[in-house]
Amino acid sequence: MTEITPLRRRMIEDMQVRNLSPVTQRCYVHAVAQFARHFNRSPDRLGLEDIRAYQIHLSTTGMSWAGFNVAVCALRFFFGVTLGRTAMVERIPYARKPRRLPVILSADELARFFSAVPNLKHRTALMTAYAAGLRVSEVVRLKPADIDSGRMLIRIDRGKGGRDRYVMLSPQLLGALRAYWRDTRPVHWLFPGEDESRPLGPSVLQAACRAARTAARLGKPVTVHTLRHSFATHLLEAGTDIRIIQVLLGHRDLSTTARYTQVAATTIGNTASPFDRLKLEEAGPA
Repeated sequence: MTEITPLRRRMIEDMQVRNLSPVTQRCYVHAVAQFARHFNRSPDRLGLEDIRAYQIHLSTTGMSWAGFNVAVCALRFFFGVTLGRTAMVERIPYARKPRRLPVILSADELARFFSAVPNLKHRTALMTAYAAGLRVSEVVRLKPADIDSGRMLIRIDRGKGGRDRYVMLSPQLLGALRAYWRDTRPVHWLFPGEDESRPLGPSVLQAACRAARTAARLGKPVTVHTLRHSFATHLLEAGTDIRIIQVLLGHRDLSTTARYTQVAATTIGNTASPFDRLKLEEAGPA
């Protein structure tokens, strides 16, 4: 769209009327210009088949999912708003975000990982994340009063979506928490930051994960969420009902929890094929 200055101006004016940010405006203009340059034609002379061919081209270049959809947004805006071809906008599809299988640590890898965290507070917080399947935001906002040793439960106050829930308190984790409490005596937050009136920052725990992964010589990326993924997968492999895992993780939708069935190796390996139920006569040599 470099040669069609009036067309570029119209598009910018349309974006300004709709209060799109300057950054978005530049991205959209650049994306439409790239589209026009690809065909060496003015973009208002191109149609739906050209857009589809261009999308195929973008997908072959290795463009990221986010970058691809920025280009789609720009083209939908240009054709739908600036050119007024509203009927074709819904026929310009977005790319679906790829869903990758979560990284899972084995029991041996977890033991090596925890042993490689030298700081007692960080190690105990990361153990809590795995033992209860917590998000990093839930771990750092725990308070001593949330640990209910009488009922062997941990209360998660306002988890994702503002929902409260209870998760199990592992006896082994309880022992680790008591040792940690005797050493540090936290008051308001179970895992306080440098300023004890504030909780530990999530970035601090993520940095501890990276350092421990390196020290333990693990070949997999490790974040606090990796510990949560491992918790869910190990429960599933141990035979825990997926609906219970859903409640423990605080998932609103069972389909979110169901993806762990794709990485639960023992569950897959222990599932009998329907072929095994067939009663076949042993065939002789042909």
